[in-house]
Amino acid sequence: MPLLTTKEIMDIIPHRQPFLLIDTIEELEPGIRAVGKKCVSYNEPYFAGHFPEEPVMPGVLIVEALAQTGAVAILSQPDFRGKTAYFGAIQSAKFKRKVVPGDVLTLETEIVKVKGPIGQGKATAYVDGAVAVVAELTFAIGTGKNEK
Repeated sequence: MPLLTTKEIMDIIPHRQPFLLIDTIEELEPGIRAVGKKCVSYNEPYFAGHFPEEPVMPGVLIVEALAQTGAVAILSQPDFRGKTAYFGAIQSAKFKRKVVPGDVLTLETEIVKVKGPIGQGKATAYVDGAVAVVAELTFAIGTGKNEK
């Protein structure tokens, strides 16, 4: 049983279909870490062109799913509720295996540093316990709607 459903995730982060890339949150320590799941379906729109003969989930979207998982963690704490977490940087990303339709991604993001509105996270995506992607991410917390 998930800790947070898709609807509850959408109450925390502003992402919506087709760009909401996490289905559930399985574990959550607000401000510290989150573990999410993404069921990769052949019906995902990007598979039409990436690649028609051998569908592979784009690595950048896996990194985005990891960032969204981290956003749930950081925006779940009271100080940041109702705000938006933006990418500040991707310090490193390594792609260890393909992610294909039928896979279930386990997305784990730990917030390792926060100073004011800027933070860093360590993120890992797994398929069947095997590492698919590792990344170090920097985020910036904005005020939410209509900010520049």
